[in-house]
Amino acid sequence: MTVENYLLPEKLHEYARLVSLRETEIQRELRAETARFPGKNMQIPPEMGQFLAFLVELTGARNILELGTFTGYGALAMAMALPDGGRVVACDINEAAHVLCRRYWAKAGVADRIELRVGECADILADLAGQGHAGSFDMAFIDADKPGYAGYYESCLTLLRPGGLMAFDNIFMSGDVLAEPPQGKYTSYMQRFNEMIHLDDRVSMVTLPFGDGVTLARKRDTKERS
Repeated sequence: MTVENYLLPEKLHEYARLVSLRETEIQRELRAETARFPGKNMQIPPEMGQFLAFLVELTGARNILELGTFTGYGALAMAMALPDGGRVVACDINEAAHVLCRRYWAKAGVADRIELRVGECADILADLAGQGHAGSFDMAFIDADKPGYAGYYESCLTLLRPGGLMAFDNIFMSGDVLAEPPQGKYTSYMQRFNEMIHLDDRVSMVTLPFGDGVTLARKRDTKERS
């Protein structure tokens, strides 16, 4: 979801972009075209794309899951950061948006690194587990429907290797997690998810006040929990 960094004053946000953001011309073109596309608010901001690419490089991830692809900016950023032989399995149900995905992935020369699976994320995750991919992924980025986060978390714990990393977007729901009662119809799901992951010793985790809030969760080895 596109959320300007309301956690920073506007001028400081502009400065952070000025001294930090690195974006290719193809990425800028994709953002600009998505801004004219129905559902444009589902696009991640460029800082998030850069952050995901940084995580790929930092962790050495080769096999990545993305839940919620939309027009493909996040998958593009991660695919460009992958080493040779790496892949992103991108999951999304919005077929209309996939026209942009495929065009820009091809234009950037990374289409062969991205496997787009069309359908409900929960079904795709179950298929991956049934096809023998448990423990085979290094990283997952989750930015799909918020009521599904708890289930996606459990599925990703199965599909990730020990030490694998998950990144969950929109943890703050534009600040609505603080409202009593929350105004958004999906915020209560996120509140419960945040409480659940905080107490789960199967992962080490941290929530970053970045964008609309991002929680990183690393799957612990069983030895780390004993």
